[in-house]
Amino acid sequence: MKYLLILCICSFSYHTSLAQREDAGNYDYDREVLFGINKNTNGGLIGGISLKIGSSIDDNLFQFFQLELANVKNPKEVRYSTALGNSFIFGKSNYLYAIRPQYGREIIMFKKAPHQGVQVSALAAVGPTLGLVAPYYIEVYQSRTETIRQQYSPELHQSRFDVLGPGRLFEGIGESELAFGAHAKAALAFEFGFFKSNVTGLELGYLLEGFNKEIVLMPTTENRQIFQSVYFTLYYGFRR
Repeated sequence: MKYLLILCICSFSYHTSLAQREDAGNYDYDREVLFGINKNTNGGLIGGISLKIGSSIDDNLFQFFQLELANVKNPKEVRYSTALGNSFIFGKSNYLYAIRPQYGREIIMFKKAPHQGVQVSALAAVGPTLGLVAPYYIEVYQSRTETIRQQYSPELHQSRFDVLGPGRLFEGIGESELAFGAHAKAALAFEFGFFKSNVTGLELGYLLEGFNKEIVLMPTTENRQIFQSVYFTLYYGFRR
């Protein structure tokens, strides 16, 4: 009876261990679709959004295609408030919207169990950048009873106290100029999801981006042709 009990315990332990290994193996996946919200040192409260589609090459190596949309700012931009409660950036003459298609590879450094732990991976990506340089409009007094919205100019607008606020949302987007460039990024990704089919995580990285010309965001300060930033992206998505 004693030996039978020992045999049952050993058999139960073996099958439990086997089930756990099979469960861990079932955590492998072939495809994923992720949506992200970005914060970076060249952006505002929300620096941009992204869509990432990945597929497996082998157990620990993935390739992905990603599309990022970002608003790139000059680090010297300062937001002021008016007596009417509006806020604007004095000295800013243009927006820079960066559209970044990219191709990259991601290697899993540490895998996690299906319902616990953190997965850590390293990734890198490169791609072209299409920049939309759109005019930044402000609303100013034209007379005591009349106002006008126009692009900021250091010759026309010498005092921030004459400004009533910014222009309308996306005003002037049809007057955008194009700038062409390229970018590269490297990052670490930390996944905290508890379920195989859902993904929740954080990506921390560095991005370098250059354009074919200097982008004039603020005419009275130093402007750049090459931008670099540190960023983090909160992402959520699905995989199978």
